[in-house]
Order: sequence, then C-alpha cells, then structure tokens
Amino acid sequence: MANPTGEQFEITRGNARAVITEIGAGLRAFEVGGVPYVEAFAEDEKPPKGAGQVLLPWPNRTKGGQWDYQGEKQQLPITEGARGNAIHGLTRHEEWELLEHAESSITLAIDVPAQEGWPVPLRATITYEISPRELVVTHEIRNEGESPIGVGLGTHPYFRIGDAPTDELTLTLPASRVRPYLGDEQMPYADEQDVEGTEYDFRSGKLLEGVDLDTAFGGLSLAEDGNHHHVLSHGDRELLVWAGPDFRWAQVFTPDDLVGRGRAVAIEPMTCPADALNTGTDLIELEPASSWTGSWGIRVR
Repeated sequence: MANPTGEQFEITRGNARAVITEIGAGLRAFEVGGVPYVEAFAEDEKPPKGAGQVLLPWPNRTKGGQWDYQGEKQQLPITEGARGNAIHGLTRHEEWELLEHAESSITLAIDVPAQEGWPVPLRATITYEISPRELVVTHEIRNEGESPIGVGLGTHPYFRIGDAPTDELTLTLPASRVRPYLGDEQMPYADEQDVEGTEYDFRSGKLLEGVDLDTAFGGLSLAEDGNHHHVLSHGDRELLVWAGPDFRWAQVFTPDDLVGRGRAVAIEPMTCPADALNTGTDLIELEPASSWTGSWGIRVR
C-alpha cells in the first residue's frame, strides 16, 4: 500500500530536525537535541486527528458545506460526515509539488483548481525553515482567477515538551475573546464573547489538567515583536508558538485519545474562525493576481 503521507522530507540545522510530508505538506516531526516538541506519527500512518496538517483555503468547519459566492450558492464536499460539514479545506490529503529542498529549508506548492464548491483557482506555497532552536513556516496564497475571493488558512500541530505529561503543561494565550465549543450541534461554536471572568481566560497561564477545549480564541494581543505569542511551559522549559498578525485566531483542542499519546494539546494558528466563508469574519480578500503571505513558528527557549 502506498505511504498515506507520500515522500518524507527531512530538514536539519545543528541538533534540530523536522520532517515534512509530501501529501498535505504537513509537519510530521520537530525535535531539538532528540527532544520532541510536536506529536509525531509514523510515516506509514495517516496524521491522527489532523496532526500537523495545513488547512487551506479555510480552516475549521463550513456549516453544511454551503456558502454564497457573488450571489451563487456553493456546495463543498461534506468531509465531516457526523455533523454534515466541510472541514479543514481542500489540500490536506493532496500531493504538493516539491520546489526546493536544502539542508535546513524546504518549499512545496499546490494548485487549487476551481471545483465543486470552490469557484476561483488558487496557488499556494509553503516554506519550512529550521534553525538550532526554531522552526519558521511561511505561507503564500495567490489568486489565479479572474474574480476576487476571500480565503482562510490554518495549521494543526499538536505540541509537547519532551516526555512531560500534557496535564502538567501550563498554557498561556493572549486572547480576550472566545467562541466556546457547543458539543454536538452542527456548527459547534457559540457566539464570540469576552473571556474575562470565565474558564477561558488563559492570559496569565493555566495548568491543562482538567481543561477540556475544542475552542476558538480571538481578540489576540500582539507582543513587542509584532506577533501573537502562545506559550506552553513546564518548569523552566518553554515552547513559544508565535504567529504573525494576520493569524487573528487560535483554536485549542485537547483530545484524550490522540494515537500514540492519549491526552494531547493542539494549538492551531488560524487567520479566521469556523464558518468564515459564510460570516466573512477575518477572511483574507484576494483580488485577481494578488497574493498574501504570512508566517508562524515554533521556538524552544
């Protein structure tokens, strides 16, 4: 049987190492000095619960797979059958083209043709660049069509700090707004609300023990470097997940049953929240022949 994630591409710098997959251009591994900082999976396995995948041209869910484009109803394929939604875009199970592979960096690309439910063609590239204690990921999306289109992008890494149990990690998010998860409803997110005085206030840091999230956080403040800073810490060890200013949302997911790990935590930088194709919230508006570029990264400190 063919490898479900295609060819595997390794990049290294010093004692830092990452593995990128051909299918989906996803992040399969990132480690420094042999210590893992993302939840890895075997190269002959499918990414469990979307681990490391790129979510393009929308992250999260589109309700019923339906949205309107210039007055015409669009019907995307239903890819979340249990709730009847279209989830996580069109490219995570597709083969990306290798453009360049150096020792410490790699660039891949994919064309997203006009198709059922998606009327405007796009071209996207992704570059992973590793340094001794950091992995930087840069995305570019270009409108290849003749009409404007609003797009979104997200990514789906699960993080760890070596062998520290997930429940012993402290999560800090610069988020003043939240859209809580509503369980089994078709579009399972509540309206945006303030985190002040709620269980969703992670601005000063909270231990993950007893925390159950599949939750979109917004109202993200910017750090002095102009990026959003999401932090996992364990004792004197700290993992910084930074994201550029256009990544205005972060989805945090804490499943109990990630294959190979059990209790886990995903921090998903996103440019827009769920159902943004319908609401228009924070979509990136691309005119014909125009491009958007944005970056995020993982820094061990």
